Amino acid sequence: MKKMPIYSFLLLLLLLAVWEGAAATLSELVLPAPSVILKTLIEGLSSGYFTQHIYRTVTEVSLGLLFGGLLGFITGILMGEITFLRKLLFPYIVASQAVPKLALAPLFILWFGFGMTSKVVITALVCFFPLLESTVTAIQSSDKQKQELFKMMGATRLQTLIHLKIPAGMPGILAGLRVSVVLAVVGAVVGEFIGGSEGLGALIIATQAMMDTPLMFAALLLLTIFGMILYLIVSWFEKKWSKRYQKEI
Repeated sequence: MKKMPIYSFLLLLLLLAVWEGAAATLSELVLPAPSVILKTLIEGLSSGYFTQHIYRTVTEVSLGLLFGGLLGFITGILMGEITFLRKLLFPYIVASQAVPKLALAPLFILWFGFGMTSKVVITALVCFFPLLESTVTAIQSSDKQKQELFKMMGATRLQTLIHLKIPAGMPGILAGLRVSVVLAVVGAVVGEFIGGSEGLGALIIATQAMMDTPLMFAALLLLTIFGMILYLIVSWFEKKWSKRYQKEI
């Protein structure tokens, strides 16, 4: 298992070499070489050209994750604990998630304007369901014997939830958060595609008009790096929590 990162790195080098060779036979407008994209990225970062776009997208993703994740977590706990509420709301929540967010984006922009609010709302909605579903599943799958033990010791329902169900279900909840952080980047970019003058998504749309393919790939690379960083942060917390919980057990 320790050798896998080396193999992955070697595969990356091979793909980049093939890409570089293929780009040499094509126009830069069609497929820019990795070296050209890297040069564009470095120049854009050093000159501050990307700064406002990165800040805008990072802010939209962070706020969308905060509001969507918090709402999904709280709603998931309530639905996991209250059977009636789960049966009442779950069909409507599933139906709402079946509607493509790309189709709703113009409507949100009409309601909330072209500013940051519409992008945050879209991002929050995208993040909401994965965390909701994972939280409901985690709360419901709590160990029944341990629940009986808590009950015998006189623990209230709230105490059982706080000290047993949520800690035990946290790995599953964080797994849902891992999905949400990746989708959050997609949600913010979709909102910027539809209506936005700032952000990496808006920059990608602008590069189409400018016919600047290297700049487009540089923006895509920044989005990829940002999404991977968020994913790795959540994965790190998930591993730390699992080790801590296993020690406590």
